[in-house]
Amino acid sequence: MAEEVGGGSWTDSYKGMSSDNIKGLVLALSSSFFIGASFIVKKKGLKKAGASGVRAGVGGYSYLLEPLWWIGMITMIVGEIANFAAYAFAPAILVTPLGALSIIISAALAHIILNEKLHVFGVLGCVLCVVGSTSIVLHAPQEREIESVKEVWDLATEPAFLLYAGLVIAAVVVLIIHFIPQYGQTHVMVYIGVCSLVGSLSVMSVKALGIALKLTFSGMNQLVYPQTWVFTTVVVSCVITQMNYLNKALDTFNTAVVSPIYYVMFTSFTILASVIMFKDWDRQNATQIMTEMCGFVTILSGTFLLHKTKDMVEVVSSPSHSFRGSKHTIEDGFGLEDMPLRVSHPSGNSTFSVSPAYPWKLEKKMNEGGWTESLDSA
Repeated sequence: MAEEVGGGSWTDSYKGMSSDNIKGLVLALSSSFFIGASFIVKKKGLKKAGASGVRAGVGGYSYLLEPLWWIGMITMIVGEIANFAAYAFAPAILVTPLGALSIIISAALAHIILNEKLHVFGVLGCVLCVVGSTSIVLHAPQEREIESVKEVWDLATEPAFLLYAGLVIAAVVVLIIHFIPQYGQTHVMVYIGVCSLVGSLSVMSVKALGIALKLTFSGMNQLVYPQTWVFTTVVVSCVITQMNYLNKALDTFNTAVVSPIYYVMFTSFTILASVIMFKDWDRQNATQIMTEMCGFVTILSGTFLLHKTKDMVEVVSSPSHSFRGSKHTIEDGFGLEDMPLRVSHPSGNSTFSVSPAYPWKLEKKMNEGGWTESLDSA
């Protein structure tokens, strides 16, 4: 009886999968393949550009002159176009979790091409991401029927979503002004936080724009409404911001870490934004919602494994100095940045080691006078 009230039996929910949802599913899968590969191609371009110019992680833009980076960018654009189209046909709670596939592709290619080793538990983490995403997809709600971009505008201007958007913008401003200058080079969550928060707003605008274009191609012109162009402006602004800080994250930290963390945070905020704006859960029963949440927890577990596995690999490959922060090694051409410094007093009575990831500690001790620095060869 409870299942009937919630919208039909468990079996009926699968028989009722609409053609639009299937189109969105196929487009989302294609998008994941392109985006996963683009991470690796762009990373190769960033490393090549950084070897002869100023790295993106410290504010450089020499990668814009690197053809390999542009190939990766074009690959990502193709993936994003497929993703864009997917949002026009299916709800965000179905499309967004399929980004887990791009994590697997990215991690596997990083292991093969970039020599960023993936531990066996990292493989398990990838499997958990897929299992969790599959669980979410199988219990995703049907797409909401919308006949005009004005309907989307009405949803976007409701108090609940306006509050969410205001909090997101405030958080992004604080991260950019206060946290990135201090912690951008040592804490991956800072760059990814900006990308994910802005990304949740961009997805809502992308979905609105996608719906407008779909309706336009079907004969109901939505380009005459100013709301369509407002959503377009938001999309462009958000995507530019995302790409800028994603480039910084990729250039500063290991791809096998950036990809899963970006996926989890981006998915979390996007699902939250979609639930608030499009009220996805209003069309589902408690069982479906709980199953989706369990699937999401499974994804989080897989991402945690991937992250911790990266630390384990670093310890094995470099036992004498395992520390967190920038991941470049001598093989990348940036090894001297990451080697700890051993600072000694001329008297020979004492020494201390400081990682360049925390230069203020070195500066403080050096200012006490009488200290000299040398590379730690231990």
